[in-house]
Amino acid sequence: MNQMTRLSAASIAPAPLMPDPDQCWAAVLRRDRAMDGRFVGCVATTGIYCKPSCAARHPKRENMSFLPDPAAARAAGFRACLRCRPDETGRDQRAVADAIALIEAAEDTPRLDVIAAHVGYAPHHFHRLFRRETGQTPAGYARTLRADRLKAALDAGGSVTAAIYEAGYAAPSRAYADAASHLGMTPSAWQAGGRGVTIRWRRIDSSLGPMLVAATDKGLCRISFDEGEAALRARFPNADLQSADAALDRLSAAVVALVDDPGIAPDLPVDIAGTAFQQAVWSALRAIPAGQTRSYGQIAAAIGRPGAVRAAGSACGDNALAVLIPCHRVLRSDGTAGGYAWGVERKQALLAREHDVSATD
Repeated sequence: MNQMTRLSAASIAPAPLMPDPDQCWAAVLRRDRAMDGRFVGCVATTGIYCKPSCAARHPKRENMSFLPDPAAARAAGFRACLRCRPDETGRDQRAVADAIALIEAAEDTPRLDVIAAHVGYAPHHFHRLFRRETGQTPAGYARTLRADRLKAALDAGGSVTAAIYEAGYAAPSRAYADAASHLGMTPSAWQAGGRGVTIRWRRIDSSLGPMLVAATDKGLCRISFDEGEAALRARFPNADLQSADAALDRLSAAVVALVDDPGIAPDLPVDIAGTAFQQAVWSALRAIPAGQTRSYGQIAAAIGRPGAVRAAGSACGDNALAVLIPCHRVLRSDGTAGGYAWGVERKQALLAREHDVSATD
């Protein structure tokens, strides 16, 4: 069980230094939302400046220059794009951080209209903004946060009922409903190390070595390289581990196929527990197209937490579903591979395959 990562407005830190022009142009071409706030693109022929993710038609490369922020662009005589509204990027991130602080401090989950009014946005607009920045709706974030608190209270020991009310639930029924989504098991089963939960598993050969594939009746709970029953038992010491059935065999075949053909992006059921921050990082990882990479800083920025680069790296390392949640697509800021739980050579091999696939598309 990982300790819950606390998120607050205080975690917002200044963005990293502006990337070089070639990196800026590449970000503009892919309309990379993770790079919003890192720089603005200035178009000489129109006199406007845009954020990297602007949906407008791309200008010619020779007509575009890059500056670190809107203030520098205005000083150079450019005006803001009315389509992408680059001046609002920093404001959006601050609004999301303020909303998270409000949700965390509240005894009961605030209504959307209350949250939106607190940060000065229209409710429907802020709902979309919050989901874009964090990967969750405000209500979903609040549920995940409350489930995180429940997990922490359960791990601390004591009665299940006391843990439910300590986490902020008004009634056990809501806690058990959230547990089904966030713990993958009931609160009492989580506290008992998976007791009462059946996990089917098998080892299967892949072109990058033997893989462990395990699933509950809800979905995949572990995909890894070079692990076996002992490693699975260490994660779920009291679960009922059983050999694979036909359903798990089908899931395992889809996982192995993904190793060889990373462009297929299968929609497979998953059953993994994570904090609100981890869930947001994993959602951002699954949004990276095959053949592309991001830095840890870009992932942190993509979930509205540019100052949480180290925590984003830790969340990548806590990924329980190798390949399916593609943490191998995240590199260090200098472009080097960085770490990978299942070996840097495998990471490089997966990236090379994805590059080859995207080059032929």
